[in-house]
Amino acid sequence: MLDSIFNWKELLMGGENWSFLLETALRSFIMFVVIVLSLRILGKRGVKQLSVFELVVIIGLGSAAGDPMFYGDVGLLPALVVFIMIISLYRFIMYFIGRNHKFEKLIEGSSVCLISEGRFSIENFKKETLAQDEFFAELRLKGVMHLGQVELGIIEITGEISLFFYEDDKVQWGLPILPDLFRKQLIAIAEKGIYSCAFCGHTNELTVSKSHSCSFCQHNLWVRALKKNRVK
Repeated sequence: MLDSIFNWKELLMGGENWSFLLETALRSFIMFVVIVLSLRILGKRGVKQLSVFELVVIIGLGSAAGDPMFYGDVGLLPALVVFIMIISLYRFIMYFIGRNHKFEKLIEGSSVCLISEGRFSIENFKKETLAQDEFFAELRLKGVMHLGQVELGIIEITGEISLFFYEDDKVQWGLPILPDLFRKQLIAIAEKGIYSCAFCGHTNELTVSKSHSCSFCQHNLWVRALKKNRVK
């Protein structure tokens, strides 16, 4: 009865032959690698709150499940092979990640220090696909008014930013990250005071001068520093 209603080969295989299952497995492997490489190039912020492999599994399984639902020429068995391949590759790679630190670093990257003792870690910052405005916005959402409040800032492999703050009695002068204050950048220093380099956050007392070069990064744009405790 059912044989007269359904064409089982077409239902299971769509318009393909049985040999297409092997090709499906190969296609799944290739696309899995392509997705992983693409997400690594995209950077941590592109996969914020998800690990690379969680996102790969979501993309791969979502596509594998969706196609046979909507397209009559896509069979169920090729989609099932995709499921098996993606889950197997995920488990296989996670197995090696748990046993080989170098492999884990290669695939998922590592945490990177972006702020150290109230100043940007410029060399590390260059390695991350993270715009300054985006980073400042993230800091403000965590209650940061200036860099002198932050002892250590780290971008995790998930793209999240972890901050470790100075105690109130140890807060330093630092670069303000509030938009209105940060835009007031100066080259000529008209009044003696404490200023922060707009590029690296290095803070120093400057005298009246037409120009000062930062001793850390050699830039010459300065912003008046702040020394306020965090509002908790």
